[in-house]
Amino acid sequence: MEEQPHILVVDDDREIRDLVARYLSGHGLRVRTAAEGRQMARELADWSFDLVILDLMLPGEDGLSLCRRLRVETNIPVIMLTAMGEETDRIIGLEMGADDYIAKPFNPRELLARIRAVLRRTGKATTGAVPDAKTGSKHRFAGWRLDLRTRELFSPEGMLIPLSSGEYDLLAAFVTHPQRVLSRDQLLDLARGREAQPFDRAMDVQVSRLRRKIEKDASAPILIKTVRSGGYMFTPEVETGE
Repeated sequence: MEEQPHILVVDDDREIRDLVARYLSGHGLRVRTAAEGRQMARELADWSFDLVILDLMLPGEDGLSLCRRLRVETNIPVIMLTAMGEETDRIIGLEMGADDYIAKPFNPRELLARIRAVLRRTGKATTGAVPDAKTGSKHRFAGWRLDLRTRELFSPEGMLIPLSSGEYDLLAAFVTHPQRVLSRDQLLDLARGREAQPFDRAMDVQVSRLRRKIEKDASAPILIKTVRSGGYMFTPEVETGE
């Protein structure tokens, strides 16, 4: 029997930790909790996790700093918990490497749906949003190589470039739909597997982060062009093979 996904909930509010843990456990997920960064570090050292739910406001080291550190040290997906209406915090969280966010107070059912969506995108479960890695798994463009089977990106110099799950999904959407204009809604559907929220800047943030990884000059992008009133276009020719 396949092992159920393992979730770490990091929040200094005990009621929220207990509520989330009970709800997720009741829906087939394994859950552990931590109240702050030091406890989170101990849990990560002792256990293997498939996803971290991380509160923005924590005592000691805050959630943004912890998210940044997770991105440097691990590939574990992160869902940020933010205050209602704090759009700036959500954008900064995505820039730090979070894969998704949800505002407090939240419905546990919505959180579960977000968790499942992120797990699908990161390969823990199947989804139509991520390209099939079984056929044409290796994509080459402008000297770069993206392997959909291993979810690895190699630079023209042969260096392995770390990608968050959101960056990987966005790049996978681009290389499988090159040289065509993709609207933000189309990219959200292809790369994130959920509909765009009104005024949601999440896709623009992900594009900006991805440009910093693959463009020679992210301020003057060549590979990912912005199309006014249209969206984005991945400009290079893409070669696909096994």
